[in-house]
Amino acid sequence: MSKIALFPGSFDPFTKGHEDIVLRGAGIFDELIIGIGTNTSKSRYVPIDQMITLIKETFKDVPNVKVVSYDGLTAVYAASIGAKYILRGVRNTTDFEYENTISQANKNMNKELETIFLITSPSLAHISSTITREIHKLGGDVTDYLPFDLS
Repeated sequence: MSKIALFPGSFDPFTKGHEDIVLRGAGIFDELIIGIGTNTSKSRYVPIDQMITLIKETFKDVPNVKVVSYDGLTAVYAASIGAKYILRGVRNTTDFEYENTISQANKNMNKELETIFLITSPSLAHISSTITREIHKLGGDVTDYLPFDLS
């Protein structure tokens, strides 16, 4: 049986921190699916189709990484694709508290689902999508934050 993991998020935008988690996760799981979920409480800065294209290009040489978009509950979507694992990156204790609450809800909805946390590499721990988005909106250089050109 292959180990399939879902790495869910809004990825708006997908940062070098996310890239780090995916590359490390790709070595752990047989298949890693980056799932861009629709967050009903957020409007996107980068259109989802553009983000999918940029992420696919980033991992074009990593054959066990796929990129999809999905609607609805993550736990339900994971079950529909046969993923038994959710992969999440955590930068600090605040991230852990937030992600732990979500993982408990996911486990309640899908008893077979395990959440695996990877600690973000220290050199990337300061990067967040929110900060990156703000820098980009205000015309700043986000080269150190993104694995692709967002021009």
